[in-house]
Amino acid sequence: MVYLALFLLKRMSKKVVHFKSIGKVTFFPNRISKSIKISIKPDKSVLVSFPYFVSQKKAAAFLLENEKLIIQQQKKSETYRSPLKEGLLTKTKMHTVSLQKGSKTGVTDIKDGNITIYIENFDSEETRNIVEGIMTEIYRFEAQQILPKRLEELAQKHGFRYNKVTVRNNKTNWGSCSSKNNISLNLQMMKLPDELIDYILLHELVHTEEKNHGERFWKKLNLITGNRARELTHEVKKYSTYSL
Repeated sequence: MVYLALFLLKRMSKKVVHFKSIGKVTFFPNRISKSIKISIKPDKSVLVSFPYFVSQKKAAAFLLENEKLIIQQQKKSETYRSPLKEGLLTKTKMHTVSLQKGSKTGVTDIKDGNITIYIENFDSEETRNIVEGIMTEIYRFEAQQILPKRLEELAQKHGFRYNKVTVRNNKTNWGSCSSKNNISLNLQMMKLPDELIDYILLHELVHTEEKNHGERFWKKLNLITGNRARELTHEVKKYSTYSL
């Protein structure tokens, strides 16, 4: 299985490979990475980010060198996952989502901004996956309603121009800006405080003029965030791009 996975690795923008012992691994060449880094996500999937000058084959070899440690961390992450409990799950930007005991798992009540997810078995992994899927669709709907409009407001306020905007469920970053100034935004941004949402939007808008994270990029971003760019970057890192 390992040799097959290594054979399939090609130099692409992003590649997802399944390793028998580790599970799903995403290989992500990152323009700001200076070394190979391994991250264990809440769902036990693994993200390997690495500089563009490093091949995916070398990144995979580095992953396998750390296989035992990764498996240990995956086991630890299971104990940190919050259990599903009856009652309030979360308040989103537009809805209040709660979990209630029911005979079948799924959404059966949506009324006046209140969404009730009925749960048959709170302890099963299948249930967690269903709830995470429902939350993703809630965040997707809210992101489509809120983010494009707010991006346009900030662009007009600060004099930026962009081509088009899309909303996606991305596990590797909060947003991105292409060479053609197409902006992609992560629907999981809806979990963030409004101040951090604005910061990410401004971050991508600055990329319409500065394509890297050089001195001019940070100078411009500081100018429009009250010299708080680094501080806000640190705050964003406290949040996860995963649903729960």
